[in-house]
Amino acid sequence: MRSSKSIAVLAVATATAAALAACSGGGGAESADGRTLVNVSLDPGLEQGAIDAFNTRVSQFEAANPTIDLVPREYKWDATTFTTQLAGGTLPDVFTVPFTDGRGLIERKQIADISGQVAELPYAKSFNEKVAQAGSAADGRMWAVPIAAHGQALHYNRTLFTQAGLDPDKPPTTWEEIRSAAKQISERTGQAGYAMMTSGNTGGWIATTMDYAFGGRTEKLDGDNAKSTVDTPEMVKALQTVRAMRWDDNSMGSNFLYEWGTINQDFAAGRIGMYVSGGGNYGSLVAQNAMKADDYGVTALPLSGGANAGVLGGGTLAAVSAKAPDKVKAAAVKWIDFYYLEKLTNQDAAVADAKSTADSGQAVGSPELPVFDKASFDQRLGWIQQYVNVPLKQMAPYTDKMFDQPLVPEPTRSTQQVYALLDPVVQSVLTDRNADVTALLNGAQTQAQALLDKK
Repeated sequence: MRSSKSIAVLAVATATAAALAACSGGGGAESADGRTLVNVSLDPGLEQGAIDAFNTRVSQFEAANPTIDLVPREYKWDATTFTTQLAGGTLPDVFTVPFTDGRGLIERKQIADISGQVAELPYAKSFNEKVAQAGSAADGRMWAVPIAAHGQALHYNRTLFTQAGLDPDKPPTTWEEIRSAAKQISERTGQAGYAMMTSGNTGGWIATTMDYAFGGRTEKLDGDNAKSTVDTPEMVKALQTVRAMRWDDNSMGSNFLYEWGTINQDFAAGRIGMYVSGGGNYGSLVAQNAMKADDYGVTALPLSGGANAGVLGGGTLAAVSAKAPDKVKAAAVKWIDFYYLEKLTNQDAAVADAKSTADSGQAVGSPELPVFDKASFDQRLGWIQQYVNVPLKQMAPYTDKMFDQPLVPEPTRSTQQVYALLDPVVQSVLTDRNADVTALLNGAQTQAQALLDKK
């Protein structure tokens, strides 16, 4: 059952009962000739070039590991479906989750303990300490491997800026400038000057991002106890800013139920002037939404809260199914090392990955905070320079500042549940001119504290 383009398509489409049997749930299997089968995740909705690049890496891995067969399966973490998939055992053997889910999955033993295999990796002690914590148990052993980290950024459409009479080489540096630019874009182009995610927990995510930028925090930790602090002057100011853009300026368009996928789609299509998301989002915009390079710009998130202001940071962990037997766990960690991390730590692997990615027409060189350190980021960029195909100059307003801005981790307790509580708050602000921000936050605070008290 060799993995190839045909197998990837078969696994994605689940065209036959045999494929279904081999690809069902976590836990892997052995083929008739004794090879280890490992289900690995493939992002849904990719352009053909991205699928081709993925399959190239699969073939390279299998050539280097002839006793392992990889079976690609469509999977992408989604707050609305992940818990059901986890409980039902329908996740791939290797899957990804956000940093915010790591500690909870470890404490509940809902993922495999791969700490022994990870400890044997040559760079095991070189992870950025703050990044490593997201996938580590209380004793420091790493159960889930950080594969990408990010700080939030302001993405903007350079073409809409030009059409609106704005200088795309001088993006906003304050929230007041964001508001002014959004109004001008909306009035002169008819498109949404600024848009905001609001559903699938993303409303809470972006509201928290703004809260941090205005100097607030959504939780306060005291040992094992956590206090919800979503109802603060900083969060009120953040939501009042959004409300003014929506109702006073009419600069936020007409879609107020965006989530990550749909806002990316409209941004790439030129229907949104600005929005906030992870700084390394360009690769996804290209792979899934055919983003035009000339349209794209990204800049550092404006911080308006004095000394306490910070950029919300997060990232992605690679985890292994709790049902995986030892052979599958070992093979899974080999794949995580090969596919996600060797390209960050090994020159030959970095060049091979960059070449195959560039050959498939996908983005090479998108800015991401390194899992290790700035030196590794700069080193890798030097290794792959000949294959970089992203508009680095248009990303400079972000990359010039991304290592200097204070990075603040996402809240750590009941993170996704609290984000979910804030979704309807954000939606109400954008759909009800008379929404009482204080009352809405009071209600969310009470519910959030009840969640935190259960831990």
